[in-house]
Amino acid sequence: MKVLETLSFLALAVSFVSAEPTLVKRANPLGIDISHYQGTVNFNTAKANGIAFVYIKATEGTSFIDSTFSSHYTGATNAGLIRGAYHFAHPDVSSGATQANYFLAHGGGWSGDGITLPGALDIEYNPNGATCYGLSASAMVSWIRDFSNTYHTRTGVYPVIYTTTDWWKTCTGNSASFASTNPLWIARYASSIGTLPAGWSFTTFWQYADSGPNPGDQDLFNGDLAGLKRLALG
Repeated sequence: MKVLETLSFLALAVSFVSAEPTLVKRANPLGIDISHYQGTVNFNTAKANGIAFVYIKATEGTSFIDSTFSSHYTGATNAGLIRGAYHFAHPDVSSGATQANYFLAHGGGWSGDGITLPGALDIEYNPNGATCYGLSASAMVSWIRDFSNTYHTRTGVYPVIYTTTDWWKTCTGNSASFASTNPLWIARYASSIGTLPAGWSFTTFWQYADSGPNPGDQDLFNGDLAGLKRLALG
């Protein structure tokens, strides 16, 4: 997961009570998100450094399975971390339902065991082509809904949506269609979260930096550890 935002992160503890949060001292659980780019990760060290959760790349489109997903997932589990999987979307190659099923078939499932986070849909600027994958705003919203509803039908929970406010405004027309169902994971490398996509009054996760003291991207959960565990319970 990479986003082009200015990095000026000033604090690791943030209050998420509104779209423009105030920086305060608060123990929001720290997390990371990783893929094969991080190689071997020492999850016990990450946990000792204060990491409570990790999102791990499982799939991309309908033809890519991350080569380190299984080892990362097992390592995170053995270290006692709350963990989940994410899928990098390519709305230009197949339907949302097809990609949701591909994700589910290759590690993206969920169970209400208290340690498995709902799968995340990573939807952001196309790294290799048209900004919005050649889709209109209405077509993009339909694609996301297809993925989300398929995932919900198969698992009983809605996927987390990872995005940036800029991409969401540009490529969905700032749709408010998912705010009542899908937890939001916003990416913004700055001292505050800033304006959120339409409909969401708060974000569940904040990716605040693409590097830091622990491997991969650096994340915060909006709440306490008990809240994080409740999310994993569905």
